[in-house]
Amino acid sequence: MLPVHNKKKIMKRRQYLRNNLTRAERTLWFFVKDSKLSYKFRRQHSINNYIIDFYCFYLKLAIELDGEVHKYYLQSQKDYLKEQYLKSLGITVVRYANSQVLLETERVLKHLKKACAVLEKHFRR
Repeated sequence: MLPVHNKKKIMKRRQYLRNNLTRAERTLWFFVKDSKLSYKFRRQHSINNYIIDFYCFYLKLAIELDGEVHKYYLQSQKDYLKEQYLKSLGITVVRYANSQVLLETERVLKHLKKACAVLEKHFRR
């Protein structure tokens, strides 16, 4: 079965998350919106029942930002299942801690640009 992007049944949740970004999400969004990294990213994009913080269709790249709640066992298990599902669809997932985005923004952006370049080469083959 093909994945369903942006299901209507979770539209309100996605809208809520877009309108209530964390500080780290706002920071990263500033650097990836409007194709600033040469690729279009969407925020709070869903694939089936999973909501992804940032997603680039062209590169099949999902960016997930993890706050403190992601350190708890139950949430980390949910994150693992989500990541495995996305990988099964051929989607690359990169994760950053909120603190990394806020305190090491340049390092995160450098890593993200490198990931984009690697995926670009992969898709040009």
